[in-house]
Amino acid sequence: MNDNSQDDAEHPVTIITGRVWKRKGGTPEGVHVMLVAPDDDSAVRKALDALATEGYAEAELDQIGEMEGEPEDEPHLSAYQGALEGEVSIVTFDEPF
Repeated sequence: MNDNSQDDAEHPVTIITGRVWKRKGGTPEGVHVMLVAPDDDSAVRKALDALATEGYAEAELDQIGEMEGEPEDEPHLSAYQGALEGEVSIVTFDEPF
């Protein structure tokens, strides 16, 4: 059980955008990380931990903000729901060049 679940329920879903690499010098992927955290520093720490756990060697995070409502489309809708349930949800996509 997550000891912070009571605190997390009081905070909105945070979204962090950036780029990730599976291996150093490899091809970048765009990333959106959704989670609930008490502050930006905690959100960044949780996001970086989750990305490392998923095998990403490098991450470059660009922006952080609060979601303004539930997304309409997948995969962001599922990621948002996962964040509300206490997960750190990661959505990757091809980085435009």
